[in-house]
Amino acid sequence: MSKIIFTSPEQAEATFYQALERMDLEAMMSVWAEDEEVVCIHPGGPRVTGFAAVRESWRQVFASGARMHVRVVGEVVMRGLLMSVHSVNEIIFLGEDGDQPAPPITATNVYFRGAAGWHMVSHHASILPHADIPQDIDLTHTANTVH
Repeated sequence: MSKIIFTSPEQAEATFYQALERMDLEAMMSVWAEDEEVVCIHPGGPRVTGFAAVRESWRQVFASGARMHVRVVGEVVMRGLLMSVHSVNEIIFLGEDGDQPAPPITATNVYFRGAAGWHMVSHHASILPHADIPQDIDLTHTANTVH
């Protein structure tokens, strides 16, 4: 697989969420650093480490066939020269038409800048407890929601 050189963590993150919506494993893995120290935690799942294991976890997610429409809101970014940490809320709608709301997710995405540009080194997603859903988050679906 040839790696895309992402010139910013925002470009890598946009590709991550587009790949998630399209259920595109190759695009998803182009975002990840090819490193044995990468970490992925899906909502309610165990910690998965290493590029091959993370790839397999995403293959399983996509193999479920569950179509997702994702809207990222409430992003908080802490960025340095070599690392960028993005704390986001993911509003997800399931189904071909995106008409089935899923529980909101809170996620932390960590990107590292190396010789081959910015790539994800960690994604940790958890279901957001109902009591913690900010009042200003609109949980209604809108088309083309990935930013």
